[in-house]
Amino acid sequence: MDKKNTIIGVLLLAAAFGSLWVSSKFTPPSQPQPAPEITRTVGPNQATSSATAAARPTSPPDAAFAAVAKDTGDARIVTLANDVIAVNFTNQGGAIRDIALKKYDAEKKHPGVPYIVNQLHADPALAFVDYPGLDRRTRYELVSQTPTEVTFRTVVDGTLEVTRRYTLVPGNGDAKADPYQIRYDTTLRNLTDKELPRVRTQLSLGTAAPVDVNDYGVYLSTGYYDKTDHFVKRSDLEGGGFLSWIGMGSRDPLRYIENTAAITWASVQNQFFTSILTPDQSGAGLITRRVELPSFPGTMQPAIGVTGAAQFDLPVLAAKGEIKLGGGFYAGPKEYSRLSNAEIFKHNQDAVMEFGMFSFFSKILLTLMSWVHKSGASWGVAIIITTLILKIVFLPLTLSASKSAKRMQKIQPEMAAMKEKYKDNPQKMQQATMELFKKHKVNPMGGCFPILITIPFFIGFFSMLQSTAELRFQTFLWAQDLSAPDTIATISLGFMNLPINIMPILMGATMIIQMQLTPQPTVDNAQAKMFKFMPYIFALMCYSFSCALSLYSTINGIFTIGQQLVINRMKDADDAPAAEPIRGGRPVKNVTPAKKK
Repeated sequence: MDKKNTIIGVLLLAAAFGSLWVSSKFTPPSQPQPAPEITRTVGPNQATSSATAAARPTSPPDAAFAAVAKDTGDARIVTLANDVIAVNFTNQGGAIRDIALKKYDAEKKHPGVPYIVNQLHADPALAFVDYPGLDRRTRYELVSQTPTEVTFRTVVDGTLEVTRRYTLVPGNGDAKADPYQIRYDTTLRNLTDKELPRVRTQLSLGTAAPVDVNDYGVYLSTGYYDKTDHFVKRSDLEGGGFLSWIGMGSRDPLRYIENTAAITWASVQNQFFTSILTPDQSGAGLITRRVELPSFPGTMQPAIGVTGAAQFDLPVLAAKGEIKLGGGFYAGPKEYSRLSNAEIFKHNQDAVMEFGMFSFFSKILLTLMSWVHKSGASWGVAIIITTLILKIVFLPLTLSASKSAKRMQKIQPEMAAMKEKYKDNPQKMQQATMELFKKHKVNPMGGCFPILITIPFFIGFFSMLQSTAELRFQTFLWAQDLSAPDTIATISLGFMNLPINIMPILMGATMIIQMQLTPQPTVDNAQAKMFKFMPYIFALMCYSFSCALSLYSTINGIFTIGQQLVINRMKDADDAPAAEPIRGGRPVKNVTPAKKK
């Protein structure tokens, strides 16, 4: 059995190292992305009012990817800006070409160059996608422009007049407005004496791209809310799968995913940034597609993004009548403290954080961590203090669990002997086990139940740290970015480049020490082997995670080590003396003769 379990452990380690090698092999080398160009503001200008198509690529209906749209040379750009964003509007589609986030850098190495939402895209944000004669290729004329408002107008085939007005919040600290949110109002007016039929159309949400060359797209998704939140992952559109590796079939990539629902809001997001469309009237659904963006510099691996479009059912447009579409469009960071402001975001837009099933606990802990940071602590120190607060709050429960584990460990020799004695009589063994527990005042659930209560908080903390925009590019000790691995050097091994990440190594070391100090409430050899290899496997699994997660786990482990050292020295008044081994159903007494004086 020992040999078998050792082989299993070695195989698990080999599998973990193999996954690390595969990850490194197919991960492009980290290269600095060129600084995005900041679009210069263009003053008021007039464009033709015709619906002439601009020379932009469109995707064939059966294309696996949506095509990347590009402005033609005669595109007219108008920029509105406040304290936090600069929004570039284009007359091609009469919509938002891109949004520069002034307070968020595109790269750590290029401070002051803003991150741009929807920089490369399938459609300008809020452009009509499939309305007949009205889409991203339609030319609009600029009707008016002020420092906070811009209005476009076009006429389609002499029958339909479309007016689009966008209003930017000045960013003056108004408690009832968010400076990252843009108000849009669209009016469709029938110019004929005949009614126009009802039609289903789409408004683009924009395109979310990987944040850097090391972004695997795990957080790329679209989402919508219809009394509950739903998300479509980029991976949901991808083909392949595990079965394709072994030649047993695979799923073909999907061209798009269509969700039909009365949506209150719809979104598209990557790990740290999001665009959220909140219409005045409910939408009819969401379309999600992939977009193949240009490769990052120095790599051949394409950057696959996602694009979304919210569907709307427009009613019959009466002769000389008009229809209005309006709402709010948020383009900015995934900051829970901002998106949870119910006075502005009234429909649970903070769900775009995607904290998962333990979101309640993630929100509590993120609020606490943000409060600690606002008190003057750096984000790294805020993580440490929040971790310690969490450990102290649950200290009574963990002490109770540890004491129970100590008691359970003391009776293991007697438990093993009982299993051997009553191996052919399960009912008798169960009865004897309960009597043993009663004799030594051991609660078999005493070591599990207190820990189960703490698990949602720790998983919630773990989930929260993965997509918190506030941690991006924040330094701590030797780590240059808490949202990324704390790589201090890279070793070339010929077949792979091995990054040296310190935090995961410290995390693994604390887990090994903690495992050695913690009483093991079992003598089962298979379980003991599994516990022995677990720290190594867990450290390898987390090796490429953000160092914020490793920092949290390391501090958690150091606290637990100190706690366990204290517990191991504590005497339990309820403990009976260590159980004596059983032979033949009776305790073996110590018959060693006393030493002669």
